[in-house]
Amino acid sequence: MNHKENVVDARPSARQAILVVTTGGTIDKVYFDASSEYEVGESVVDDLLRQAHVRASYEILSLLRKDSLELTDADRRTILEAIRARPERRVIVTHGTDTMTATARTLLGLSERTIVLTGSLSPARFARTDAVFNVGMAFAAVQCLPAGVYVVMNGQVFEADRVRKDREQNAFVRC
Repeated sequence: MNHKENVVDARPSARQAILVVTTGGTIDKVYFDASSEYEVGESVVDDLLRQAHVRASYEILSLLRKDSLELTDADRRTILEAIRARPERRVIVTHGTDTMTATARTLLGLSERTIVLTGSLSPARFARTDAVFNVGMAFAAVQCLPAGVYVVMNGQVFEADRVRKDREQNAFVRC
């Protein structure tokens, strides 16, 4: 009997891996000094996942480096088409919080996948940030949730078509 016939390849297929699409937003902001001047820098998400010793298979696709207030409908279509062209069935999108829900609604047509959008209210480069928790929760949620599009922020999971950002509370709420 040939043992090679009985060996199962334990490596995940591309469809089983998690795709992490980075689009910018506060999570990746870099401030120049104590002023409010900033730029959206290179994504820190891969560093966060490595520091957390994540062992699940994932791939980073750095798509945009924009504040979410600067995202256009064309940018949202770019995000949609980039995800559609990929084989992964589980996708995380890091995104600025101001227009995250608009992008989430744009992605509703990809309902055969599990897509989780997340971001942060303070940059990941800050000592005190919600970025690490939100990325970790998004990574867990994308592995557990059924197919659909979700927003995961600050300990809560929202369906994409039932969430809005309450700017007065600086928090996401069900609607």
